[in-house]
Amino acid sequence: MIDLADDLTPPDDAILARAAAAGTPLYLYDLRRVTARAARLREAFGGRLGLSFAVKANPNPTLLRAMIGVVDTLDVSSGGELAQAIAAGWDAGRISFTGPAKREAEIRRALAVGLGELVVESLAEARMADAAAAELGLRQAVVARIAPDRVPKGFGDQMAGRPSPFGIDAEMAADTLAQIAALPNLRLAGLHFYSGTQCLRADAVVENWRIFLGLARGLAPLCEGGKLRLILGAGLGIPYHETDAPLDLSAVADAIAPDLDALAAEGRFARPLLELGRYLVGPAGWFLTRVVAVKDSRGQRIGLCDGGMNAHLAASGHFGMVIHRNYRLHLVGGSGEAEPVNLTGPLCTSIDRLAQGAMLPRVEPGALVAIHMSGAYGPTTSPVNFISHPIPREAVVTEAGEVVAADWLPRRPGVE
Repeated sequence: MIDLADDLTPPDDAILARAAAAGTPLYLYDLRRVTARAARLREAFGGRLGLSFAVKANPNPTLLRAMIGVVDTLDVSSGGELAQAIAAGWDAGRISFTGPAKREAEIRRALAVGLGELVVESLAEARMADAAAAELGLRQAVVARIAPDRVPKGFGDQMAGRPSPFGIDAEMAADTLAQIAALPNLRLAGLHFYSGTQCLRADAVVENWRIFLGLARGLAPLCEGGKLRLILGAGLGIPYHETDAPLDLSAVADAIAPDLDALAAEGRFARPLLELGRYLVGPAGWFLTRVVAVKDSRGQRIGLCDGGMNAHLAASGHFGMVIHRNYRLHLVGGSGEAEPVNLTGPLCTSIDRLAQGAMLPRVEPGALVAIHMSGAYGPTTSPVNFISHPIPREAVVTEAGEVVAADWLPRRPGVE
């Protein structure tokens, strides 16, 4: 098993070069590291938490198939993700469905295929689901998403204590849940909390989860009897940048263990589920792009790459980052003294940049650059159709250490 200490160490350059031989730009996901991260999470929390993977972080079908048996459930955010998960071999009964603007048709389809839990984010959505369940002649389990009124400092993206499209405001939750519970074709089976993401501070993560647990205790009496489902949005961050210190997972687990034990002793909730995406797959992925040309411009060296913002929006700094900071990266097979270089993509826009002043061995045409922490929020969050450059390829490193193609996005005829 690969230890989490290896997260900051990429695979052997020979593996990266072999993957890139199929063509770049390319994403490479190491399935062994995903398995190792899931095992480490289970070990750290002593079995107190189940694991749910948020498909939006990486919906690659090969990865989703590999997740069977690695995590307990999947969480999807659209009817399209639900269909993709089922096609990858997942049982619909082990899938939950979140999202702030679900359409009536996709709710009906989700219920018809035997969805495990519908995460309702408003009373209006619950009523829509109740009508769909009535048409299908079933009583659907739903989990109500609650929007907490506060979130500790330290989260990269905060969703609490402000107007939000996500979930039911905690201040209105008691009245709203009572109305949802009264709908005849729904069974209010639990609660879902998510208020922040990309946190590298153990104390902030623990404080946030304690907010969740406090709200859950207060709202549990409004849910139906039996063991209730409790889904905790993890918010666990990953060290994207050289100056980032990895989250101390052991510190989180040690601090929250007494709280989870106390909750279990009350007998009201089933084992809580930890919903997470980037923490599981982000450090297990690398984006590979080839330098097409190099130029010197007004005192700075620029490497022009075959994949940029169009293929990796997050690394370019346009996916939630206020100030652009370079992702961890290295020159595959590079050697020699490091010097500053700017890396840009192939687009006709000045915002298409991958790195500014990155310290790398001298970059020449044909060089291969590996951008780390790229296993989450990659191709499907990027404007891959802008200017019709090649769609990024995808591949995986299997448990046996083989590099296998995992392309699934439609290729562009005449370009690739």
